[in-house]
Amino acid sequence: MSLLGIDQSQVKRLRGTADEITRQIAPLLKSHTTVTVERAVLRLLGLDGVDHNQVPLPNVVVNHLREKVRDGASTAMLAAMLHTRASITEVAERVARGELDLHRLPAVPEDEIRHLGLELATESMERIQAMVRERRSRMDRLPVREQPWKYVIVATGNIYEDVAQAKAAVRRGADIIAVIRTTGQSLLDYVPYGPTTEGFGGTYATQANFRIMRAALDEVAEETGHYVRLVNYASGLCMPEIVVMGAFERLDMMLNDSMYGILFRDINPIRTFVDQFFSRMVDAAAEIIINTGEDNYLTTADAVEAAHTVLASDFINESFGLAAGLRPELLGLGHAFEIDPDLEDSFLLELSQALLLREVFPDSPLKYMPPTKHMSGDIFKGYLMNAMFNLAGIWSQQGIQLLGMLTEAMHTPFLQDRYLALQNADYIMTAARHIHDQVTFRPDSLVIRRAHEVMDKTGVLLESVRETGLLQAISSGWFADISRPADQGKGLLGVLEKSDTYFNPCKPVLASRLGLEKEIDKWI
Repeated sequence: MSLLGIDQSQVKRLRGTADEITRQIAPLLKSHTTVTVERAVLRLLGLDGVDHNQVPLPNVVVNHLREKVRDGASTAMLAAMLHTRASITEVAERVARGELDLHRLPAVPEDEIRHLGLELATESMERIQAMVRERRSRMDRLPVREQPWKYVIVATGNIYEDVAQAKAAVRRGADIIAVIRTTGQSLLDYVPYGPTTEGFGGTYATQANFRIMRAALDEVAEETGHYVRLVNYASGLCMPEIVVMGAFERLDMMLNDSMYGILFRDINPIRTFVDQFFSRMVDAAAEIIINTGEDNYLTTADAVEAAHTVLASDFINESFGLAAGLRPELLGLGHAFEIDPDLEDSFLLELSQALLLREVFPDSPLKYMPPTKHMSGDIFKGYLMNAMFNLAGIWSQQGIQLLGMLTEAMHTPFLQDRYLALQNADYIMTAARHIHDQVTFRPDSLVIRRAHEVMDKTGVLLESVRETGLLQAISSGWFADISRPADQGKGLLGVLEKSDTYFNPCKPVLASRLGLEKEIDKWI
């Protein structure tokens, strides 16, 4: 039921404009690769492990290849496998020991290289599909609770302590556990290896840590009788690699935004756009829900004045996601409850924005973020602010409700903070479960007028971005009041123009799986 009377023809026009914006980026994606995309491809072909210095083998290989990465890192590795009759990991280990130079290989027929690459990529896809089948089987047996799903974080730095805290949260009613990454990991151009017990403000995202937490949540899900989703972060310089690891270990959600790393981590825009598109293809194949980061825009820009930038970015994120094969139900588009609570009618303005997002993206499990910028040090007021946030969430039928915790952002949340956050959400969401169906607004109400105002401003912004170009819009600071030029930023040296002989064996396999065979050559 529409509460806002949003003109669906206007929504369609804005989607069309967003598609024009993202299609302008497509030639850039098609002509470039990055070192982390190439490392992700090697991981998809079966490469894993570290050398004697604990450097991940995918990094060893890509660093060794240097300029040959422009041909596709897998090309030389596949040729070496055919020449030596060794596995991809054995080849990488020989490279790491200095026993094999990938620049001095005898010629290997191109058709043999391509055949082996497609064979290994197909095996990798079957490994991912096995995880998809396992998830579906568990969800059939263990019911998934009604939305909004209650999402809470763990962030101790020690994966084993995270497990204890996560299990406690699930027993209290959490539907989603997000393991926060240690501070600064998004700027590491490698993925740490193995289980970790030391981190600051979070826990390292590693494949071993994913596996440990997945097993723990499966165990507690059997105990409580409800499937529990696992989340981690795939933003940053290693976005595609972390998505591959998440796909292999059956993560259910991953933070994966098209502009977050650009704006808030100063990662080069071209690198970010190339990385996000390939990583989203893997997300789509693994049926992993992505979460985008528009909520962060309102931590640096005013939530009233900049509300339309959130919606515009959601349109752009949706367009990129759909082009990469993500279905709407896998697009956890983001927004946040961040208006100054001392502003008159702030709750009505917040509710209007939440209802607007829900009506514009009816099939997406929107991720709604709690108050942080204006969170009070008064614990009673803070608890009330989180209650208002939960009321807006149930009223606007959000999909993913990231529960506010009193000490979040000050230090690692206490168990009791998580308990109180879940108690707060349970009370509000039970007491107001059907409020969306019971309350309507006058056509001239503040809630409806505000929603239409935001829609109109979004249209103007998207048209301006279309005319200017997305890279220039980002450079001009149109999103989050932050300027990021396309020729600057961290990771720029890892952006490479593809050679005429570039080969990525995972591309056709992913495209076939996602039904993108006719469109994919326009993008990568």
